[in-house]
Formats: sequence, structure tokens, C-alpha cells
Amino acid sequence: MFTKTKNIDTAFRHIKRFSIVMILLAVLLCGLTIYKAFEMVNILQSKVYVISNGKVLEAYASERKDNIPVEARDHIRTFHEFFFTLSPDEKLIEANVTRALYLADGSAKKEYDNLKESNYYSNIISGNLSQVVSMDSITLNLDQQPYIFRFFGKQVITRATTIVTRSLIADGLLRTVSRSDNNPHGFLIERWNIIENKDINIKTR
Repeated sequence: MFTKTKNIDTAFRHIKRFSIVMILLAVLLCGLTIYKAFEMVNILQSKVYVISNGKVLEAYASERKDNIPVEARDHIRTFHEFFFTLSPDEKLIEANVTRALYLADGSAKKEYDNLKESNYYSNIISGNLSQVVSMDSITLNLDQQPYIFRFFGKQVITRATTIVTRSLIADGLLRTVSRSDNNPHGFLIERWNIIENKDINIKTR
């Protein structure tokens, strides 16, 4: 009788210990699962996905100072491409120049007005000319603000009978401003000046 009672008591203690161990393991597993879930959520929240040309690209958050050289050069390149890439279409010219003028101060507007007064854009439309600008390089001094830059590129003008390649060198200052839809880089080109714009090659079509 006493032996049976002792065996029951021993079995109960074993079951109790086993149950406690299983409960502790379950609590530990739940805690680990919750921790991993929060960790995964934090990782996913730190990632941003951008759709570009139908492709999903992953974007990474970083301090602006880490990207200033890249963003500044892209701002300068974008401005010159919009300002000088033209087709014989009045609305397209106006759209491109308008986008360029959001990226620069009154010095760019002054150059645009001068070109307009000299019938530059009218001649592009009437002569069915196409004009494309490509960047060769950009020098950028980031030691002090506003940043000093110089743009080196080529301007290709396609006419009915010839293709003219012109050198294009321009400089100016780059000031930091607030970002906007029209100015996503958050820079403004100031004191923009065309240093050189001359023919370097003429090819007959």
C-alpha cells in the first residue's frame, strides 16, 4: 500500500517537473517567436521599394550628407539635359525648359529669355531641328557652400542635312534648398553661366 502511494507520489513529481519544463520551453519559444517577429517588422519597415520603368527597386535610407556628391551631380546633369534637350515641338520645349527653370535661379531664366528673343526656339521649330545634350563630366567643390561646379558636355544638333556637335561648358553655384516635387534633389543652381558653346564637329547626313 505504502509502495503504491510512494510510486504515485514519485510519478506525480516527475509529471510536475516535466510539465514545468514544457511550460518554460513553451514560454521561451513564444518569447523568441515574438522577438523575431518584431525584428522582421523593423527590417521590413526600414526598406522602401520604388517602382522605376516597371521594375521594383529597393531603396535604402541614409543621411543626406552621404549622398550630396551623387545628388548634386545628378541635379546639375538633369538641369542641363532639360534646358538643352529640345525637339521641334513648342509644347515639348516649354515643358522641358519649365522643368529646368525649377532647378535654377533667375540666371537660367535670363538665358532662356535671351534665347527666346533671338528666335532660337522658333528656329528649332521652323527648321525641324533636334538637340540633345550629353554630359562628359562635372567638377564639384564641396568644401564650402554654396558649392562651386563646372559642367562639361556635348550638344548634338541634328539638322536636315548636317549633324553638328558642339562643346558645352558651364559653371555656377549650387545652394541647398527644400525638396519638392519639382526639385527632388533639394538644390538650386545660382549664377549659371555658359563659358563655352562652339562647334567641334560638323558631319553631313
